[in-house]
Amino acid sequence: MDPLAALRTPQDPDCDVFLTGSVFLDIIFTGLDSAPVIGTESWARGMGSSPGGVANMATALARLGLRTSLAAAFGDDHYGEYCRDALEQGEGIDLSLSRTVPGWHSPVTVSMAYDGERTMVSHGHEAPPPDGTGAVPDGPPRARAAVASLAPGRRAGWIAEAARGGARVFADVGWDESGVWDPDALVDLEHCEAFLPNAGEAMRYTRTDCPRAAARALAERVPIAVVTLGAEGSYAVDGRTGETAEMPGITVDALDPTGAGDVYVAGFVTGTLAGWPLADRLAFAGLTAALSVQEFGGSLSAPGWEEVAHWWRSRPEHPARYAFLEGLLGEELLGRADGPPAVPAGASVRRRAVPTIGFRHSA
Repeated sequence: MDPLAALRTPQDPDCDVFLTGSVFLDIIFTGLDSAPVIGTESWARGMGSSPGGVANMATALARLGLRTSLAAAFGDDHYGEYCRDALEQGEGIDLSLSRTVPGWHSPVTVSMAYDGERTMVSHGHEAPPPDGTGAVPDGPPRARAAVASLAPGRRAGWIAEAARGGARVFADVGWDESGVWDPDALVDLEHCEAFLPNAGEAMRYTRTDCPRAAARALAERVPIAVVTLGAEGSYAVDGRTGETAEMPGITVDALDPTGAGDVYVAGFVTGTLAGWPLADRLAFAGLTAALSVQEFGGSLSAPGWEEVAHWWRSRPEHPARYAFLEGLLGEELLGRADGPPAVPAGASVRRRAVPTIGFRHSA
């Protein structure tokens, strides 16, 4: 399904969304009863491996039908080969701006999920810089949108360049290790269409004690501020119109929360580019994030339209808040009212995280 089909013209850029960053190999352990204890050995009841880091966002965007371009460095080890194949061949992500770095090993993250949360341990070295300057020496491609992770006190030249080229920039932010939490240090926020921090980050940057107050404060700095509340949902303010929207979370049996925030942003980007109302964007983003936590890993847990349609059809009562899905999905995905959901022509089973990075022979 192409969510932008009705909007496309011959003059459009080839790329819907551009992003750049580090690709990790993620190894995820689930089914732990508690955090590992010093001096003991813990056994997990489940394990999966998948591309991680910026691959989480890229895969989530591609699975929602957006033409996605990723600029990243890949190691020339087996991990790097696996990640590149999974993204390029498995997900159809354009890696023409990416590169393989001889002699550089892939970064690795081990994630341990328990009690609905996760603990992560990572190792890696920064990739040698490409020829030229900046993460994208030749500049970002022309795109409808770009997704960026802001770093306090650091300006990424490609963000301003993408915005000047007409891309709508959507940004999130990581934890401020300095503890300063100075909103003026987010220097690239001025180029952004939307800012999507979680509640803890938003309240620290705005010196507020309420996520809703934090969103209102952030909307004075960026056109659209979205504050995510984890399982409790999200709240958004459109600073240009004054419109607000709040969406409760969806209760699911969570297996692994890795990458759920990235999937949420991908869902919000999709709805924004498609021109949906603010509340529908929050609802869709929350749904895609909720579906993702029911699978292992970050990137390969991301749902596609088939999973969204299955969720809609399998609900004993259709929540009124999600009624907009029926018009979007159509009969091909939903099937007849008196029959099972149809399998779209050419549809394939989504890759999911597995305990190893690949078998020599297919089962």
